[in-house]
Amino acid sequence: MSDKPSVCFLTGTLNAFAGAERMTAVIANELARRGYTVHILSLWDAASCFELEPTVRHEALFAQRPSFKKYFVSTVIGIRRYLKRHRIDVLIEVDTMLTLFALPACAGLGVRRIAWEHCNFDQDLGRRARRVARRLAVRTCKHVVVLTHRDRDKWERALGARNAVVIPNALPFAMPERPSERTSKVALAVGRLTHAKGFDVLLHAWKIVAREHPDWRLDIVGDGELHDALLSLRDRLDLSESVRLLPARRDLGSLYRGASLFCLSSRYEGFGLVLIEAMAYGLPVVATDCETGPREVLGAEAHGTLVPVDDADALGHAICRTIANPDMTTRMAHDAIDRARHYDANRITDAWLTLLERAEITGVHQSGVKPRS
Repeated sequence: MSDKPSVCFLTGTLNAFAGAERMTAVIANELARRGYTVHILSLWDAASCFELEPTVRHEALFAQRPSFKKYFVSTVIGIRRYLKRHRIDVLIEVDTMLTLFALPACAGLGVRRIAWEHCNFDQDLGRRARRVARRLAVRTCKHVVVLTHRDRDKWERALGARNAVVIPNALPFAMPERPSERTSKVALAVGRLTHAKGFDVLLHAWKIVAREHPDWRLDIVGDGELHDALLSLRDRLDLSESVRLLPARRDLGSLYRGASLFCLSSRYEGFGLVLIEAMAYGLPVVATDCETGPREVLGAEAHGTLVPVDDADALGHAICRTIANPDMTTRMAHDAIDRARHYDANRITDAWLTLLERAEITGVHQSGVKPRS
């Protein structure tokens, strides 16, 4: 019988191309490879966009997303039954909103709970209940895992969260044997087509790039509610010849390898997983200096160029300067690969083991992972 605690990740769904869902699969798989008994309990939809190790057990409470106001009690009961039936020792709540279900579900069971926040502290995504859930997580969970040191500081100042621990997202694939050769004239952007990702700003910025570098193309990869609006904006800006909107896909390797530059135009991020993916392929990065993400991921300016949020002119001119300076981009590419290695999944999993294998955190700011600046 294993002396390792049994672990269950509680998530909304795994059937979505998004950072939290992808990281759930990555860390669950890594723990399974290390001999842990790992479960993933989705609230709805038993399908997954991401491959899971055969030993990872994945189930869902509902076939489709229900009204949780209507089914709150049955959801809590379903979680509780699952935890008891499978003798779960540690429950990882993959979103602090899930604390609202997990707290009553775990009452009296002796389950150690860890809340995992993927959004930055300044954003509640339009749900006031998230603020309540965060307070409950700080008071009732053994640990609250956040993605950046800047975000941890916000949790500490606002909520007195002495149990907040920084564990960055992990690179979800092995370091590529073959990085981008950067011989194409293609810039790449990846993310959900939502207001938060700022692709409207990127399109306005690309108007500047298309004027100065008409032989370059921008590929925006992702799905979301703004697809039609962004397509319409692209056409109004007369960029249909130099901008493509491509659907989200599981494997982005060929796109990273085929690009020469990566652009991130987000208004806010929790972390910016696509940054470390692009850096692993040796792509120079131009990104917005939004809260809790790019500055910490990129570190020193040699690793990327940062511009103000919502400033299309600054973004466009920064992209142009990067394109026009091959010596700078070569240096950025080499530094990016070195920095991406810091986010190796084995190293990030080691930090998770610190939480799973020790009953207490002995140091206030202990995470085992701190980026070089």
